[in-house]
Amino acid sequence: MKPEDLVPDLQPLPGAMPVWRADVDSAAWRATAQMVREQGGRLVALWGSDEAAEGFAVHAALAVRDGVLWLTLPLRGRQPEYPDLSAVLPAAQRMQRAAYDLLGIRAAGADARKWLRHGAWPAGEFPLRKSFDAQGSTDATRRFDTVADDYPFVAVQGEGVHEIPVGPVHAGIIEPGHFRFSVVGERVLRLEERLGYVHKGIEKRFEALGIHDGFRLAGRVSGDSTVAYAWAYAMAAEAAAGLTPPPRALWLRALLLERERVANHLGDLGYLGNDAGLAMGLAQFSRLKEDWLRTSAALFGHRYLMDRVIPGGVACDLSAEGAHEILQELERLRAEVARLKTIFDEHPGLQDRLIGTGRVAPELADRLGLTGLAGRASGMAWDLRVELPCVPYDALEVAMATHRNGDVAARVTLRFEEVLASLDLCEQIVERLPEGNVATLFPSPRDGASGAGWVEGWRGEVFVALEAGANGALRRVHAHDPSWQNWPVLEHAVMGNIVPDFPLINKSFNLSYSGVDL
Repeated sequence: MKPEDLVPDLQPLPGAMPVWRADVDSAAWRATAQMVREQGGRLVALWGSDEAAEGFAVHAALAVRDGVLWLTLPLRGRQPEYPDLSAVLPAAQRMQRAAYDLLGIRAAGADARKWLRHGAWPAGEFPLRKSFDAQGSTDATRRFDTVADDYPFVAVQGEGVHEIPVGPVHAGIIEPGHFRFSVVGERVLRLEERLGYVHKGIEKRFEALGIHDGFRLAGRVSGDSTVAYAWAYAMAAEAAAGLTPPPRALWLRALLLERERVANHLGDLGYLGNDAGLAMGLAQFSRLKEDWLRTSAALFGHRYLMDRVIPGGVACDLSAEGAHEILQELERLRAEVARLKTIFDEHPGLQDRLIGTGRVAPELADRLGLTGLAGRASGMAWDLRVELPCVPYDALEVAMATHRNGDVAARVTLRFEEVLASLDLCEQIVERLPEGNVATLFPSPRDGASGAGWVEGWRGEVFVALEAGANGALRRVHAHDPSWQNWPVLEHAVMGNIVPDFPLINKSFNLSYSGVDL
């Protein structure tokens, strides 16, 4: 079924990815979501906006086979409500709760518990409303008195049931998140997550930036995905401006994105080996990752490639000497990763910890909307680089790794396969890199122009929706991490496992706290 068959008034937006946009009423809002789900589609993102004198709006990006449907439902009234989508698309639940905390727009009949707010601002204040005074009466950032949080966790009762609270502050340097386990002995009956502890006001901050500068903030939504976010932002800004970057810039963006993917997978494989008792794995993969990051710093000016992707192109280039160095590095790393994969696959103690642990069956993954790396490990065969390839992926041979076991072992194996596939992609890009400029002048879009960016980051799809204001300002930017979809699935993955396996299961997903704490 074509997008126009679902919503007759859809209008295509310019840009590198196929995106259609339409305003809908309440009936079409839910009916379209239902039809998309029945056709095998899913929710990409849900967010709200303050339309000033016109009231508010709630937006949904829905993935269909041919691209993205961007639906906008205008809302009126002092306490605006809209139809709940969580019964059709379960991933919508936390997004809807966040939209209420930030804007005061509520999904009728849905879970009304707060999500991002904690005790940082009062219940009657909504930071993303245009009327919200972020500065107060002075030039300092506005602050509110701290109030008790009193979050209503769901209690599990029964003989022998105990609660184990973990976090939000953890040993080590990981970000804060609260995990409340209900257990009998060591067996997990239920897990309830509470995130939002590092809410940073990113979406509010976008409103104070110009469209030329927003890429820097986008690249800091989740630092381990800086290339994916910056590219998605640039893609959205370029769509709004009607601009296509030079071919060399697009090929270099893909090279940077694959380097980001490899760096994160190398780090994860080391930590997964360590969490399962194979300390040698952490030592070896840490060494390989560090060498990889040093090459990125030497050739592109930043270990994690931050601020390399800009609207209109990239802020770096690759010399002939640098290309030769990358090709040598790829050859070395390919051999070492293959050797380490053999060690992981043939280590009986390691495989005993990985196989069958934290399983998410394909049927559950499909129902809950599991996406990205974790989704592909549970049979969800979807990768934007293959299904909806933009330049240069439409000219490259991209091998999509998928598995159906959905356990920690599958997620580990998939990482190995994606590393080797990304090394092949890097080689293709370097050998076929076109000549030409790496950037072009980026013009300010017209007031009211909109655009969307959709990029397959290492964790999954990163989506950015952008609406331009007057004189190069940003009216609204929503940056969406795939962790929104995947955090709730982790609660299911841990059920029936023992408490000591949770760190291993959690690391096998490796979801972003920062990416959902905007």
